[in-house]
Amino acid sequence: MTSPPPPHLAGALRRRGYLISWWPWRALAYLVTTAPIAGVLSLGMLPVGAPLIAAVNAVRQHDRPISLPLALFLAVGALTAVALGPIVSIAVATVERWRLGVVDPRPLPARPWTGLAARYTTAGAWREVAYTALLGSVVPLVYWFSTLFLLIDLVMIASPWLVGNGDRFVLIWSTADTPGEAVPYAIAGALLLPVLWYGLGALAAAQAAVARWLLGSPAEATALREVTRSRARLVGAYEAERRRIERDLHDGAQPRLTSLTLHLGMARLDVPADSPAARPLAVAHDQAKNLMVMLRRIVHGIRPQSLTDLGLAGAVRELAHEAVVPVTVSADLDGPLPEVVEDTAYYVVAESLTNVARHAGASRAQVRLGRTGDRLVVEVSDDGRGGADPARGSGLTGLADRVAAAGGRLLLASPAGGPTLVRVELPCRR
Repeated sequence: MTSPPPPHLAGALRRRGYLISWWPWRALAYLVTTAPIAGVLSLGMLPVGAPLIAAVNAVRQHDRPISLPLALFLAVGALTAVALGPIVSIAVATVERWRLGVVDPRPLPARPWTGLAARYTTAGAWREVAYTALLGSVVPLVYWFSTLFLLIDLVMIASPWLVGNGDRFVLIWSTADTPGEAVPYAIAGALLLPVLWYGLGALAAAQAAVARWLLGSPAEATALREVTRSRARLVGAYEAERRRIERDLHDGAQPRLTSLTLHLGMARLDVPADSPAARPLAVAHDQAKNLMVMLRRIVHGIRPQSLTDLGLAGAVRELAHEAVVPVTVSADLDGPLPEVVEDTAYYVVAESLTNVARHAGASRAQVRLGRTGDRLVVEVSDDGRGGADPARGSGLTGLADRVAAAGGRLLLASPAGGPTLVRVELPCRR
């Protein structure tokens, strides 16, 4: 099975075939289109940046104080840049979000316009200003050094054709006067070319990561964390309500239904078999017994009684004993577990063994329970045909949702031909 294409440049850089893919050319296109934007911004910052650098050098080298006119000029220039920054960054951020798709097609929503005042009072707007300042100051310097290294490498490659007729090739401390002497430099330059090609991709990926970090909406991450916390609260509320319903059924409805069943049974003994009331009474008694069985199943479905009585390891061994295929259980659990973790782990094993019986065609299965650090690890493996796919409705999607709601994660390995391994990790602090 072929692996899916990488979704962005940073992921492509980790692939073995990066240098022969289209990603280096996309990275080059991103860098080339950055150059004019960074150049215009750097020219805009030059009236303030150049005098500032000159003043700093004068103070550092000659210990001269900054003159009052220069200080006033720098102050006015800085205030002007701060005043214009939130306005200029609107166009820059819009272009950069669009350009980012060259190396990172993942969507980056634009920030909605909320008024001019918001450009000076919101953190998101000042993050755009920071990226604009980065494009006009740091990026031109980095690009200049990168271009210099690239030109040096190209000159090294072309050095055998550049020397001769009195011309010499000079590289730092060494020189070459003849084409033969320049050949080693050309070989070294050719060997360095893939490194520089890869380095340009790394540079583009780094710039794209900074752009996504500064131009992305921090509110999205906050909302995601809040959804996670809300989901955790929902799970806690569900567990509390489940325990209340279980308690009401077990302590209220179930004893009364048991008493009703006993009274109906005693009434049947007192009524003659040929009495007209005998048959309706027998039907009522049977219905009461069936209702008892149904109620027990409902209570069992809310929280298995074996889980309450035997703990997770004992309840899992009971599941293994009732399984269709032979199941071995190994458990290394020390100390009690949170109820939410026990419930989730139990249903993971129950659903996984059900999938083994229905879909795997396995001859045996194995369940392992253990703690790794502050996490409970549950593994269910079988020697079946494999090929388990959550998209085909094998119950794995719902199981993954249940695990995620408890703060854990579900991992699946099921190649065609088997074996299949389901691993669940649940947070479980001691």
